[in-house]
Amino acid sequence: MIQATGIHKSYGSLEVLKGIDLHINKKEIVSIVGASGAGKSTLLHIIGTLDKADRGQLIIDGTEVGKLNDTALAAFRNQKIGFVFQFHHLLPEFTAIENICIPAYIGGMAKKEATEKAEKLLEYLNLTDRKDHKPSQLSGGEQQRIAVARALINNPAVVLADEPSGNLDSKSAQELHKLFFRLRDELGQTFVIVTHNPELATMSDLTITIKDGTVVPSLRA
Repeated sequence: MIQATGIHKSYGSLEVLKGIDLHINKKEIVSIVGASGAGKSTLLHIIGTLDKADRGQLIIDGTEVGKLNDTALAAFRNQKIGFVFQFHHLLPEFTAIENICIPAYIGGMAKKEATEKAEKLLEYLNLTDRKDHKPSQLSGGEQQRIAVARALINNPAVVLADEPSGNLDSKSAQELHKLFFRLRDELGQTFVIVTHNPELATMSDLTITIKDGTVVPSLRA
């Protein structure tokens, strides 16, 4: 699903990534761990095409993303990559179902189809009764599950998550982690997750440790 070779990234004189090589299979849950400042989020942003490597090759679902122009890259990101962040980034003026539909609208999906897909996701996540609630009316765990539904609306090749349970209490965090594995098992979803949560890292199919901008050798579960 993801093949990264020789990924380098610097900001000014600071070299953050020093030749990262990764191979992530379809239907895997992969955790990226390491100390703060090791380059985890930088790597995730490059995989998510939110940032560009200075050099190296990145192939996602068979597409070499470095060869795409800005317009094609934006369309690829919308269709192929879902994002879940520590702070859910739901738009406060919109309801849960409206927030879920936004990436579908951006991708040109008709409103009726987007709404139907969003309703199915809400049902799958046991949130149907919350669909007309705005973010301020939802618990932290509910908000994050809405963010997961939003990430899934376009049937992405991969979902990238940056500390997705970092802002949740332990019970909600456990429920979110279980949801990721359920989505992997039942929908065949691939996840790449930056996390400081040792429980999630231990459960993952592969844990990638970043240290000083390089990958520490690791084994798949």
